Amino acid sequence: MDLPVVLFLLLGLLLDLLSGAVGGILYRVHEEQPPSTLIGSLAADQGLPDTGHLYKLEVGTPYLRVDGKTGDIFTTEIPIDRETLKDCRNKGKPCFLEFEVSVTDLIQNQSPRLIEGRIEVQDINDNTPQFPSPVLTLSVPENTHVGALFSIPLATDKDTERNGVADYTLTAGPEAVALFGLQVAEDRGEKLPQLIVLGSLDRERKDSYDLTIKAVDGGNPPRYSSALLRVVIADANDNAPQFEKSSYEAEVAENSPIGHSVLQVKANDSDLGPNGEIEYTLHQAVDPVPKLLRIDRSSGIIYVKGSLDREEINNLKFYVVARDKGPSPKSSKTYVSIDVTDQNDNAPAVEIRGIGLVTHSDGVANISEDMPVGTAVALVQVSDKDEGENAVVTCVVAGDVPFQLRPASDSSVDNKRKYFLQTTTPLDYERVREYRVEIVAVDSGNPALSSTNSLKVQVTDTNDNSPIFSPTLFEVEFAEENQPGEKVVDVVASDADSGTNAELVYSIIADSSTRGLFEIDPNSGEVRARSPLDREHKERYEFRVTAADKGVPSHRGTATVVIKVLDRNDNDPKFMLSGYSFSVLENMPPLSPVGMVTVQDMDEGENAQVQLSVEPDVGKFVIQNGTGTILSSISFDREKESSYTFRLKAVDGGDPPRSSYVGVTINVLDENDNAPVVTKPSNSSFIRLSPMAAPDSVVEVVKAEDIDSGSNAELVYNIAGGNPHDLFYISPSNGEIILTKELTRKHSGLHRLVIKVSDRGKPSRHAIALVHIYVNETIANVSHVEALVGHSLYTPLDMDIAGDPDYGLAAQRSNIVYGSLAGVAGVVTVIVVVVFIRHRLQREAKSGYQAGKKETKDLYAPKQGPKSGKGRKGKKGKPPKSPKPLGEDEEVSLQKSLKFNLDGVNDSPRIHLPLTYPPGSPDLGRHYRSNSPLPSIQLQAQSPSASQKHQAVQELPAANTFVGTGGDDNSTGSDQYSDYSYKTNQPKYSTKTMLQRHQSAVM
Repeated sequence: MDLPVVLFLLLGLLLDLLSGAVGGILYRVHEEQPPSTLIGSLAADQGLPDTGHLYKLEVGTPYLRVDGKTGDIFTTEIPIDRETLKDCRNKGKPCFLEFEVSVTDLIQNQSPRLIEGRIEVQDINDNTPQFPSPVLTLSVPENTHVGALFSIPLATDKDTERNGVADYTLTAGPEAVALFGLQVAEDRGEKLPQLIVLGSLDRERKDSYDLTIKAVDGGNPPRYSSALLRVVIADANDNAPQFEKSSYEAEVAENSPIGHSVLQVKANDSDLGPNGEIEYTLHQAVDPVPKLLRIDRSSGIIYVKGSLDREEINNLKFYVVARDKGPSPKSSKTYVSIDVTDQNDNAPAVEIRGIGLVTHSDGVANISEDMPVGTAVALVQVSDKDEGENAVVTCVVAGDVPFQLRPASDSSVDNKRKYFLQTTTPLDYERVREYRVEIVAVDSGNPALSSTNSLKVQVTDTNDNSPIFSPTLFEVEFAEENQPGEKVVDVVASDADSGTNAELVYSIIADSSTRGLFEIDPNSGEVRARSPLDREHKERYEFRVTAADKGVPSHRGTATVVIKVLDRNDNDPKFMLSGYSFSVLENMPPLSPVGMVTVQDMDEGENAQVQLSVEPDVGKFVIQNGTGTILSSISFDREKESSYTFRLKAVDGGDPPRSSYVGVTINVLDENDNAPVVTKPSNSSFIRLSPMAAPDSVVEVVKAEDIDSGSNAELVYNIAGGNPHDLFYISPSNGEIILTKELTRKHSGLHRLVIKVSDRGKPSRHAIALVHIYVNETIANVSHVEALVGHSLYTPLDMDIAGDPDYGLAAQRSNIVYGSLAGVAGVVTVIVVVVFIRHRLQREAKSGYQAGKKETKDLYAPKQGPKSGKGRKGKKGKPPKSPKPLGEDEEVSLQKSLKFNLDGVNDSPRIHLPLTYPPGSPDLGRHYRSNSPLPSIQLQAQSPSASQKHQAVQELPAANTFVGTGGDDNSTGSDQYSDYSYKTNQPKYSTKTMLQRHQSAVM
């Protein structure tokens, strides 16, 4: 045997002995053993006790189980597969499965003892060697000399060295048997198959050969597999690349970034050209090497390709092949070993497990309060996957809790330590029932890493406390005439213990005065009366009750019960009257008192405390408890509802309560809170009155209504304005407008009567209405009259509109004209004779029209009609002079005076009266010619349904009525039109006041 192999075996044996010494107890077992295979017996093999002790497996599941009495260790239903164990990936090292067993003395109730050991899992031949591919290709130059060696790809076996690949064989056909052979070398304990060239090769004669290579392991029986080895004959290439070193070793830190250079291998080739150009590749690199490393094909630099984790793999071994680029490339290989060095990238792991009789469930440990100081409640294992200083861990208990850590084994290594978490002071369930124990572990790396884990420790109870009543004196009031078995009081005691130690049984300690009257439920503590009590017989009872727990030995506590017998609620509340009726004025503010009732209850205490309520409660009335005063929640309006009827309910405070009812009627008395409303005629309407109408004839009827009652609804009509000639009279009672005088020519035209309708309330309320009467024989132009009515609506109420306003001025002007004509009549006669011939010639030449002569303006007054056969001609048979035309200044002044202020609330439309009228218009209309800027509109006479937006200027929106209160004679208009004003230069229509804007309502 070679010396290196012997040294390797000796080194492995030494490591095995050292590991056995460190681990304490060592057993060996082959992998894949059936269930319940005995591995070892702790009691028999280690001299441990086999009676009075409990053996419990702490670490080793799911592959192991332990007999609780003997400590025998067995396999389980889950077989041990050496190749799948995480710690058995390195083939050159033994495979160990660690276990921990706690031994608890059941007799002396001491803290458990922890036994640690390892089981060496020995390999069996359960894996077959495998080539990397079923077809292997090998290139051999044709000028290769006899005896040259070429490496063949290796087969791998998951088993260990003995059961791993032990040998290779080569099978060749008749043409290749004399040309190729197989040599198996050994390097670092690994079999390396090599192809030997035995004869001269001629590519022109045959360019490839198919051989069969077979890999056999060392098991018994052996396992093997085969692959096709195809040898391709390439053109001649003189020199093969040669590495500077036969092997390379390097180190790389774990977590090195991708692209980090680890090592450079270097080979030289003495050929020139492509035969001297070298490419580097990884050879026989098994997982995870291809995933973690890569090599630059040109430079031979090996880079980090994936994430390196020393805890997963700490050494990477592979070959690098250098191959030239000649037509028949030659190659050589070198061995590379890279150690992954540690970085402090793993925080310590803190594992908390149960120990001995203390079991853990979902991170909770239970321990009895009577356990002695030093009792272990958990086994804490602290480990660190790093190595060296990075794996040296310090572990402490954080916070102020009665627990500490004690080393559990002397065989612990730096990166794995075990501790007992044990108590330091006595535990008291009644004082603290649970603890949260936090364990902190810190390694020695730079910078240091730490981690924490916690355990919830629940203290279990022992029977060390007596039941306690709270309070110790129970005073209760109990009504007489009770039913047998009726509950009197619940007496409750508490026990600081738990479980059966806190389960209580109640009983009564009765004397002669209470015996047989009361009983108690033994489980709930409910005290019941066994027979009816009579307050007149005895109004107070006193006895004691006791509570005993079910612990061993039992503890008990007592309390006193005092019962005061109360009167029963056997009387209904009673109202003093069988019914109530109240009268109130309308418009009273909410929450005003409307009446008071009185109720009595003959009981005492709460049974006599009466609560009053309104039924049905619709939110209109409330009643004050204590005073019996009924309050209104609303303000009454007699016009909407004149009376209210409801019931009052009186309920006492008894249990069950008693009640009674009484009826209440509230009568609402009227107040003058509504002004009259004129329903006819509309402010914007008019009627025609013939000048021939006889006195005492009814012209119009004003109709109004008032929703109040009594004297508040009695209406009085009077004419408040617009009757300067006393032509009309209105009936105060029925609103009939009667003509009182004969009409003359000066009365022709539009008359506006301001009618005031007042009620007889105190204070009185009134409404204002406009009645338009158009005096004329006919109505040929309705639009003209409607326009006059429109102007009336914009004219202040204190200005009279009554017939022809220019009648007096026209009469004076006519007298002056007639006098002047009489004075110059003689002169005119002489002049006419002298100039007659000349005047005639001038008329013939000008054909009756003079250019440039201004046309005279009309006086816009009605034509003079016949009156008693007079007036058809002027004085001395001459026709009357034409009315004096208005000058330009007078016309402009008139236009300005008729302008309206249109900045009202609702932008009401303007009313414009045309300057010219078609033929056939009434003569009276000329008097009302206007230059108002308001637009023309068409209204129908006596038509209340005409467009509302053009109809009523001074009327209220609802009833075309102006509303006021008694004592106020000023004309008022609606808010909608209160900003309009009207001015005139005519003396008849003086501008005393502007139409004022205010709310027409009772303030």
